[in-house]
Amino acid sequence: MRNLIDLSHDVEHGMVTYKGLPAPIICDYLSRAASRSHYAEGTEFHIGKIEMVANTGTYLDSPFHRFAEGADLAGLDLSQVAALDAVVVPAPGARAVDAPTFQGLDLKGKAVLVHTGWSRHWRTDRYFEGHTFLTEAAALLLRRAQVALVGIDSYNIDDTADLRRPVHSTLLGAGIPIVEHLCRLEAIPQGRPFRFSAVPVKVRGMGTFPVRAFAEVGPAP
Repeated sequence: MRNLIDLSHDVEHGMVTYKGLPAPIICDYLSRAASRSHYAEGTEFHIGKIEMVANTGTYLDSPFHRFAEGADLAGLDLSQVAALDAVVVPAPGARAVDAPTFQGLDLKGKAVLVHTGWSRHWRTDRYFEGHTFLTEAAALLLRRAQVALVGIDSYNIDDTADLRRPVHSTLLGAGIPIVEHLCRLEAIPQGRPFRFSAVPVKVRGMGTFPVRAFAEVGPAP
């Protein structure tokens, strides 16, 4: 049997993912009660409607998010976002996760998931202040290591006080997708091989979209 671990937050009406961006509005387009007039007796359907910005919940950034000439969501190959060999890199207690955290690790071609523990603050005011992030030096090391994707269970992979956004610029500039607002990374068993998937909707002209991120963990040795 496959062991699948959900690493994504629920998207809920009115929740705030990123401070200053609007919360999603989730409502009926066609309610079950209203649908009954369209179908045979005893038959009803629900059609939902959601209004949201792309940066909602657990989401993936494609290169287009940062660079106008970069690949958008529709331009990503499935091999870049699905069934990637992956590794969890713990960064407990750190505010700025620097290059030495990743040195000496086998990272080439892998999804690198940085476990900061910050997701414990999700849906609280604490989540938006003083979050854990990667340094520019760490991003440069990951680029040199030729990683496939970088994810983090924090508010932003960059220090939001640095308006250059060097981590986004370095990784997305190299065609490396980013997944932010992951959760439950601690549920992935240590030392077990696993694969990571975070597949967005195939939308042209957009650089970011929510994903259902998950790990598929291999059998115990």
